[in-house]
Amino acid sequence: MGEGRWRRFAGTCWRSIAVWAVSTVTMLVLAGILPDFQLQSDSGDSATRIAVTAALGAGAFGILSALVWPLLVRALLLVPALVLGLAVFFLNGGLLIFALALVPDGRGEANPETAVVVAAVMSAVASATGGALAVRDDDAYRRRLYRLADRRRRRGSAGAGPSTPGTVFLQLDGVGHDVLRDAVDRGVMPTVGAWLGAGTHRLTPWRTDWSSQTGASQLGILHGSNYDVPAFRWYEKDTREIQVSNRPTSAAELQRRAIEHTGDGGLLTLDGASRGNLFSGGAEQVALVLSVAARRGKENRSRAGYFAYFSDPANAVRTALSFVAEVVRETGQSTRARLTRQRPRVGRGGLYPFIRAFATVVERDVVVAAVIGDMLAGRSAVYADLVAYDEVAHHSGPVSRDAEKVLARLDRSLALIAKVAEHAPRPYRIVVLSDHGQSPGETFRARYGLGLQDLVRAGCGLPVPRRARRTHSGAEARAAVRAALRRPVEEGGEKHRPASRRSEPIVLASGNLGLVSFPDVPHRMSKEEIDARHPALLPTLANHPGIGFLLVRSEEHGAVVLGARGAEIPLADLDERPGPLADFGAHAADAVRRTDSFPHTADIMVNSWYDPAEGEVLAFEEQIGSHGGLGGAQGHPFLLAPEVFSPPVAQGAELVGAQQVHHVLRRWLREGSGPQVPVDKSRHEPAPDASFTAATVTPQDKSA
Repeated sequence: MGEGRWRRFAGTCWRSIAVWAVSTVTMLVLAGILPDFQLQSDSGDSATRIAVTAALGAGAFGILSALVWPLLVRALLLVPALVLGLAVFFLNGGLLIFALALVPDGRGEANPETAVVVAAVMSAVASATGGALAVRDDDAYRRRLYRLADRRRRRGSAGAGPSTPGTVFLQLDGVGHDVLRDAVDRGVMPTVGAWLGAGTHRLTPWRTDWSSQTGASQLGILHGSNYDVPAFRWYEKDTREIQVSNRPTSAAELQRRAIEHTGDGGLLTLDGASRGNLFSGGAEQVALVLSVAARRGKENRSRAGYFAYFSDPANAVRTALSFVAEVVRETGQSTRARLTRQRPRVGRGGLYPFIRAFATVVERDVVVAAVIGDMLAGRSAVYADLVAYDEVAHHSGPVSRDAEKVLARLDRSLALIAKVAEHAPRPYRIVVLSDHGQSPGETFRARYGLGLQDLVRAGCGLPVPRRARRTHSGAEARAAVRAALRRPVEEGGEKHRPASRRSEPIVLASGNLGLVSFPDVPHRMSKEEIDARHPALLPTLANHPGIGFLLVRSEEHGAVVLGARGAEIPLADLDERPGPLADFGAHAADAVRRTDSFPHTADIMVNSWYDPAEGEVLAFEEQIGSHGGLGGAQGHPFLLAPEVFSPPVAQGAELVGAQQVHHVLRRWLREGSGPQVPVDKSRHEPAPDASFTAATVTPQDKSA
């Protein structure tokens, strides 16, 4: 054995012995504290005998964890991730009971409840000890990374890694440009601050489409088209189905449409990996990708990331403990917000603490580990989505202290990935971007006492809950109905209620964007048809103080924007007369025109009120940080890329739309001699920036 290998072997043995010793001491301490956990016979034993029993038990537990744990995790891959995270404690407890049963003379004993606690503490201590030893020894840490890289390369193709740089795209879901800039200025995100301060990276803002949400943005970024995605959720009259972007079947259908629309598989088609995303981007390597989650059979590898991460019992226990800590943290934060009567505020009970913990702990840990694995394997392009900030900001607010702490943890994840890049088999360029921002503001229901659906139903003369009828908005809507019909409306609404429930409007919300569709009419209803059926509906919505503007189609003028006090402006005239769109910015008219061209645009598109001075909107969902429509920071995400790449757009130009971001990322992949992404073959829309449209390329073998 060579001297180098002998040193590595000796270092591994030393760390294993140290972890074993710490685990033994931990077991002894727990045996002295917990009454239902013992390491001696009923008649008593000497201190030496007890120590030997603890050492044997700790050794057996460590060996079982290394050998049996990966098999248990693989067997449980079909279990939902949230359940698997909670099951970690009980599985570990079972391993400990079995390990104690292997101790001679039956001196180790623990009841099931105590075994769960002991196993969790021992795994956490062992993980912390091993990690501390590896981190304190830089050479050992570097050798460990190289061993992992060599092992992955041997499983794949032989030979050294490519010399051309790979690219890692990290999406910080929901982090707006101004939020990132402020976090850097206040030292919350030191890793990003160091990149900007050293001049290695360039920060560029960009504008979303009208539908400022992950479904539309990520589909456009990964697949080059978000055509006919009017919102996060919408009703399609031809299929009589509601599409929801984060539903597996809907995500698969949207991805299929985008591929058909553009003529290519996506950004990650060749030697790419997609981690934690709604869509695959054409990648062969996928984990936690929603568009493939509905598949059955071996071709569905979306859960593979869970096995890769949880097969290490130390990872499993560390994440499980962090999961519990996050649930406790959220419970304390929501309780403090309620006791101090913070405003605005939304309910954060029920399952939400567990949902938040999954997004901020489990999803983050698994995705980051998957990205590290991709880098050590030398893959050419990786795109990963970290959703932690978006989830917390929805319920705590985009500039809250809770959200700020999440940004700090995300920055540490970026630092870890950047550190691993130094040891990867090829150089890597790290691009950080977001899909949208978030705009603050209270909910529509909190301000007016009724939701958008109640307001629409009241404007149609349909029954609404008694509480909604008693609100000022509800009373005004019913008064408008009485005036329009020139006759009283029955309290129950039966007199003017449509003959069937199918003719009642379907009202859907996507942040501060609302969609109203009439399912019994097979085509997109015109303003005149809506007025004939419900003469008070459009005036009720357009004149409501919580609504900014409406988009409807007119038989006389084509599509028109409606606002308060009878404002009605054709889309063709918006540049000269922005009317209700004046407060929403220079690109609002173009965004509205584009959405109007979609086949599945709703009969009535409703955008909430927006206060340009405070940047606030009113969410139609129960969120105090929202996105999905026009207004404020939600439409201003960012693109942070190394300076070695060409500028995203020409000087003085603005990056607008997720599809244009896609073209920029494709260009950067070619600049790095990465995967040769096929040319955009969109049949419906030209590339938004002709100067940066992909040139025709010949696909090459990824090993070239």
